[in-house]
Order: sequence, then structure tokens, then C-alpha cells
Amino acid sequence: MPKLLFPRTPVLSGDNVAAKREEIREYFHATLDRYEQLFETLQGDEAYFKKPIPLRHPLVFYLGHTSTFFTNKLLLAGLITERINPRMESMFAVGVDEMGWDDLDTTHYDWPSVEEVRAYRNTVRNVVDQLIRDTPLSLPIGWDNPWWTIMMCIEHELIHLETSSVLIRQHAIEHVKPHPAWEPCRKSGPAPQNRLINVTSGTVRLGKDKADPTYGWDNEYGSHVAEVAAFKAGKYLVSNQEFLAFVQANGYGTESFWEEEGRAWRCHTRAEYPLFWIRQGAEWRLRLMTEEIPMPWDWPAEVNYHEAKAFCNWKAAASGQPYRLPTEDEWYRLYDMAGVSELPPAEPAPANIHLDHFASAHPVNEFSQGDFYDIVGNVWQWTETPIYPFEGFDIHPHYDDFTTPTFDGRHNLMKGGSWISCGDESRKSARYAFRRHFFQHAGFRYVVSDAPAVRHDSHYETDKLLSEYAEFHYGDTYFGVPNFSKALAKLAIAAMGNKPSRKALDLGCASGRSTFELARHFDEVTGIDFSARFIGQGVQLAAQGMLRYTLTDEGDLVLYRERTLTGLGLDDVKHKVTFYQGDACNLKPIFTGYDLILAANLIDRLYDPAKLLTTIHARLNPGGLLLIASPYTWLEEHTKRDAWIGGFKRDGESFTTLDGLKKILGSHFKLIQAPQDVPFVIRETRRKFQHTVSQLTIWEKID
Repeated sequence: MPKLLFPRTPVLSGDNVAAKREEIREYFHATLDRYEQLFETLQGDEAYFKKPIPLRHPLVFYLGHTSTFFTNKLLLAGLITERINPRMESMFAVGVDEMGWDDLDTTHYDWPSVEEVRAYRNTVRNVVDQLIRDTPLSLPIGWDNPWWTIMMCIEHELIHLETSSVLIRQHAIEHVKPHPAWEPCRKSGPAPQNRLINVTSGTVRLGKDKADPTYGWDNEYGSHVAEVAAFKAGKYLVSNQEFLAFVQANGYGTESFWEEEGRAWRCHTRAEYPLFWIRQGAEWRLRLMTEEIPMPWDWPAEVNYHEAKAFCNWKAAASGQPYRLPTEDEWYRLYDMAGVSELPPAEPAPANIHLDHFASAHPVNEFSQGDFYDIVGNVWQWTETPIYPFEGFDIHPHYDDFTTPTFDGRHNLMKGGSWISCGDESRKSARYAFRRHFFQHAGFRYVVSDAPAVRHDSHYETDKLLSEYAEFHYGDTYFGVPNFSKALAKLAIAAMGNKPSRKALDLGCASGRSTFELARHFDEVTGIDFSARFIGQGVQLAAQGMLRYTLTDEGDLVLYRERTLTGLGLDDVKHKVTFYQGDACNLKPIFTGYDLILAANLIDRLYDPAKLLTTIHARLNPGGLLLIASPYTWLEEHTKRDAWIGGFKRDGESFTTLDGLKKILGSHFKLIQAPQDVPFVIRETRRKFQHTVSQLTIWEKID
């Protein structure tokens, strides 16, 4: 019986709404079924609670994370109005990539049981199924359509199908077991002799238009056109046999083959050969997802970027030719030269991709594509290109931090997809990037070229909103109005007097200036914001001491700015600050025991401010202070009208936000100073500014 194909990502256009609704529903259930089936390869419940690697959570997190993602994004899209399980959704929200705001300390988590997480997944599944059945649908489904967010959640699950399979592969072998749905390739033979093939020069055009009828992530949109010089490329991916020569030549022990970052990784890990290789005396074996097998020498070598780059440097030194990895542009030139096209919708792909063939890699000479093999499929292929935004890049409002935190020069693109790359991951336009020391189902193909590998600069923050906030927090002052964040921190410190000053929380910290300023006085300061994009600026300053960004001057003209902690007099306190991503209305229990909490320009941007205000006392020590600053700009786009705590008529009389604060906080706090106005200015362009006045109230915990 022919193998049942995993469904392709739907085309989001057409004229049959009922059929499209059912296609998306089937795609949703097939995706969740396959993801849950992946976890059936774990051996007992204990395997869910052991970390496969230190830089990742235990696998129970990933079982729950994708369902929490559905909940969070459907809330943002307005498709649901309430959380499904706030406790789990607080726990499973963030901590996927190795970012400075991730909380990977297992002592901070009281993980639910596997059965509880499965029950949560079933609840979410049923909610989404009902949404797909009932939500009005019109075609085509575009970027601004609520159905786009449903697709976003499904495609996100497919990303984790792949990344979780890597974690399972990295898990101790006693924690996994073979599974008939995850049968690896059993074919192996002598490795072919690799050789270089000429690739002619040509033009590549990258970037999707928003009218494209398939789902895409933000980094795929925009435009990039490049002229690619002629080069030579390996006919095959580098096989285990070919990579063995590098290992036997003491490639891991020869410093000159390694880039600076790669040397640091190699010294830290003390690697002597690829991660998934196992040395048993004179023999070699290979770790697959659920088993170990005799080394298939004709399969691709699966390595991280550093190892691939060192191999190329070794080849260059041995041959005198300029071996290196391909750029993203060169990979697209190979794609065009090989005559590759998108996967067929109803028959197996002519490549080891989309789970059409095996649950593992396969011989590098199995699937020919033009003059080459495996331009797509088998394993991902590392490139020289750190991910960067195309011209016209835009974030999606329901996932503003999908790509932007990776525009840091430290995440390199991989191209081509692997055996388990499904949905958007399998398409030509896919752009996925990982830190260079990370492992995925990834190998490489080398090229020989006299042209340097062009790296596109994304070092300066160019997002307009982020640049404005960088200037608001760390930049110049305007019209004689003091820096708002610094002024609030000074008022907070003055209000503390002789009170204990061990821990402070800057809730809604945005880019983090108040967090640093509070650290002048407190021993430890936590900054929390819902937006990873904002806290990324604070994380960068704490780690690197420097922040660069552009400011709009007028029209297309920009100014370049550089701010340093040293220049701000804050370098001596950076060790006291820690940043986390979090929802102020659903914070983790670990965020407690504070002597001061600052909530600046926050309450009128929350979806449920009363939920925060009725519970905030539990996070403060007795006698601790709560400072709330807000311009009380209530807008239904942030807070539904029935959740406003003031700014409306009650019983025919004006009921202000201050009235609401007194009513909600009165049972646990007393107002210790008269409210005061604190102005602030946000620069938009050289000649356009926002001038706003925030009211500051200071409350002391009395119980």
C-alpha cells in the first residue's frame, strides 16, 4: 500500500470556501497528530522531564508550548476571549531559542504531569477545531485575516515538529524507543566521490509578495535582487566518509581551521568529531532519532556551522582553492540551475523532505536534481549568510518577535529543508536561521569562489518603533523634558528612603532604562516586558554595553546613533539586572519577594489591568512600594472597554483612573504621596514629537 502523504501547506485562495475550510481543518489535525506521535518515541514519563541538552527545556515544555502558542495568538487575533489554562500558559509561553530573556532554570518550574499536558492539548485542539468550523471565512486569506493567525499556529507546530525531533535525537538513548511511524532509512553503501560542478553567473530574486497565496513567515516578505558571480559547487552534500578525512587529519585539533567563535565553541565542548557520531573502539556508529546504527558513510555529515566552516577552511588550506560555504544568494542560484520546483501536492516529492520517504537522512547520491543531488531535502544546508531583513520587511502584529531577535549577526541561514521539514519549511521561500553552534538535521555543501561571501548588515536597529524607544530610553532629551525612565527611577529611589532595597521589579520595562537606573540603588532588578523585541535592547546593552540604532530625520534620511552603558554611567550596575519576557497579567510565581515594583505606562495597555492590580500585592514584601505611572490613554485596541478601570461615567459621575486605582488597591495599599505629573517626549522625526504627561502614584503595601 502506498505511503499516506503528510498534507502540504494549503493554498489560501480559491472560490470554494467550504472545501478550503475542511482542507485547513484536516491540515490542523494532521499536524497535531504527527506532533503528538513524535512524543510517542519517548521511553516513559521520566523522559519528558529530563533536559536533552542544557540550553533547552525538558521535552514536557515543548509538548505544551505549541498549544500555548495557539492560545496566545488566538487571543491576540480576537478569535477567543479567555485563556484556557493560565497556569500552563504562563509556564509554556517562552524559552525556545537561546535568548537572554529565556528562563531555563528548572527550579523555577513545577511541571504538570504528562497526562495534564495531554489533556490541555486536547482542550486546545477542540477549541481550535470549533473555531475552524464556525469562524466566518472569505478567500483569499491574507496577512490581516484572522485565519492567517490560525495558519500561523499550525505552521509554528510544524517548526517544533522538526526542532523537537532534534532534541529527541540528543536525548539519552535510554529515554527513547523506536516507533513504526518514525522508521529511518535502511539503505547505505560506499560513499560517492564528490566533485565540483561549474555554476554560471546569474540573477536571483528573493522575497515574497503579500499577495502570494501560501502562508509565509515575516522574513520571507519584501524584495532582494542580487547578481551572483560564477562559482563551483559540490555535486553532493559532504558525506560522513568525506568528513572523516577532516577528523583523521586532526581537523578538530588544528586551531587555524577554526574561526574565532568556532574555536571558542570547540574549546568549550572539547569536540573531537560530530555530535551524532559515536566512537566504539575502531568502529564508528551514528545516533539517529531513536536508535544507534553502524555508520552509514554515504549519508550526509550532520554538523553545526562551526564544524562546516572549519572543514571548508581545511579544504582551502589543503588545495589552495577558496573553499567556503555558499551564501543564501548562491543557494538560490543552485536551486535555479538544478531546475528544482515546489513539491507536488499529491505524490511523493523527488527529494527526502516533508516526511515523504524516511525518518532520517539517506545516501547523498539517492535523489538527483539537475547535475546535483539534494539541493533540497535530506538535511538542511548551512550558509555563510546571517539572516537579515529584505527591503520592505514588516513584522506581523501577532508575532512581532518571530525573526527580529535573530537580526543580530549570530543566526545563520540554513537552506533546503530536511527529511522532516514540512509545510512552509519545505518551500523555496523558507528562511530559517539558527545560532551557529546549534545542531539541527543540518549538513553542508561546499563551494569554490573567488567572490567574497557578502554579509548583509542588520547591526543597526532600523525598526521605526524600536528605534524610537531606544532614543526615548537612552537618547537625547528634548524641550527641556528630563529622561522619563531616569526620572521615574529617581522618584522611586527617593520614595524608598531607608526601606530595604534588595529586589526591584520593572514591570513593562520596554527597552530597559529604568531597570538599569534602579540598579544604582537595588541589589537586584528584574525587567519584564511582553515584547521580546523591546527587552532585546536591554539584553544587548547588558551583554555588550552598546546599542546602535537609526533615527528618522526626514523622509528616507536617517541619523545613526550609538549609546553605551559607560556613557550613561550604568556600566557598573549591569551585573545586577536580568530581563525576562512575560505577560504582566499572567506572571510566573517566581517573580515575587520585591521591595519595589515600578509599572510605567503599563496599565492602560493591558488586556486585563484589574487582574494585575488585584494580585500585585502578593509579589511585594511587607512595606514594599508600588509605583504606577500612566497617561491613562485608554484605547479599545489594547483594553476592552469593560476592562477599563477608569475614564468613564459611573452613576452619572466621572470615574477617573485614579478613582479606580484607589478602589482596587485600597485593601492592600495606602497612597503615601499626592499624585504628581511626570512628562515625557518621544521623538518620531527631527520635527515631530509626542509630548505626553503621565501621572505617578506611589503606594505602600499595608498588609
